[in-house]
Amino acid sequence: MWLLPVFSGLCWLTSRVFYRLSVDGSSVPARGPVLLVANHPNSLVDPIIVAGVTGRRVRFLAKAPLFSHPRIGWMVKAAGAIPVYRRQDDPSAMGQNRDVFEAVISELSAGAAIGIFPEGISHSEPSLAKLRTGTARMALSVYAETARTFPIVPVGIVPARKERFLSEMRVVLGEPVEWDDLAAKGRKDREAVRELTTRIDQALRGVTLNLERWEDRPLVETAEAIWSLHVERAEGPAQEMRRFETIARILAAVRSGSEERWKSVQRDLSRHYRRLALFNFGPADLLADVRVPTGVRWSARRIYLLGVPTVALAIVGHILFWVPFQLTRVLTLKARPALDRVSTYKLLNGMLTYSGWVLAVSAVGVLARGWGVGLALMVLLPPLGVASLWIRERWRWGYHDVRRFMILRTRGDVLGELLSEQKRLGIELEALVEVWDAGSLQSDSDRED
Repeated sequence: MWLLPVFSGLCWLTSRVFYRLSVDGSSVPARGPVLLVANHPNSLVDPIIVAGVTGRRVRFLAKAPLFSHPRIGWMVKAAGAIPVYRRQDDPSAMGQNRDVFEAVISELSAGAAIGIFPEGISHSEPSLAKLRTGTARMALSVYAETARTFPIVPVGIVPARKERFLSEMRVVLGEPVEWDDLAAKGRKDREAVRELTTRIDQALRGVTLNLERWEDRPLVETAEAIWSLHVERAEGPAQEMRRFETIARILAAVRSGSEERWKSVQRDLSRHYRRLALFNFGPADLLADVRVPTGVRWSARRIYLLGVPTVALAIVGHILFWVPFQLTRVLTLKARPALDRVSTYKLLNGMLTYSGWVLAVSAVGVLARGWGVGLALMVLLPPLGVASLWIRERWRWGYHDVRRFMILRTRGDVLGELLSEQKRLGIELEALVEVWDAGSLQSDSDRED
């Protein structure tokens, strides 16, 4: 477990280099036992994200085959992971899970943080998979040994495009699950295990995005954005996730119901999203300030991005790291991983290609100019690459802002109509949510029951 003491820091750095990461919600206790339960959309990247945002030494439960994997087995062991034996991997090894329970009980009793993915699999489905009961049984077993409860903290991992480098990644830390009333019943009490599993499921659904189908995601996000802009602004990603969950359930009920008014709202919302997409806009773009003084101030704050040193730094960094970037892409494509494993392959291949490239360029520097140049290249190349990425990302943001400014200035009539429609949709959504909160919105199947 030699990697465990620095694992959290390395994960913090890795997750912020790979994604545009935002973290919101409650905080994880800085010390004492805690069980971190997270959804699992992203294979081996998920433990990296959880360890990085919690800031603690976290020992994760991992499926046993990973420990003998030729490429990553050493890392899984070095990070202090605890093996879990699954029936689909090796039915004959299931008996060894007694040792897993003992290890978890020992670690939590000693005040450690344990990370677990209670779905039991990583996947790319639009909603949480059915949770396994092992998490609840572990928690109840620890109480039986220590006579003390401890926080079970839900961690929601919500990627925008999980397979894409520098895409948006939201992490929401939920409030600890309440289970004091169940603790003394023990892991052999099936009803207590079932109830605690249900509470963990509900807690995870409160910090994750759960849809009937992936096609609903832009509609749900558009509805939440309109609600936030024209009814009540969300205080952060945690409240956004709660609204996503509510809106997704409302739209599902509307779809399966027969009330024409609400179906009309859903159709209008879908049409509004498609019209915004024609301009590559989101709901908030319609409210952007396009006065000339605002544009001048915006330009003055970003003029350095077009300066010769900044442009040179971005171009040099891009050229220097073009080869490992392409190698990483080719190696990942060649492996043809499932969607929930693409980012894992990119990350592992990138660690290999980028570190190898830095060493190779540094070796050339040693041969050409001596050890001083070689060591300087080894130290300076990684931050140069990160700085180049940072600059080019802000160029992309700047291009979007300039493009939006010009479109809003030249197509004000069309966009003014869209804004009026958006405000009307905000009123309709508010009414729809009120009906939902009152329990008056039902699907046809609910009425039949």
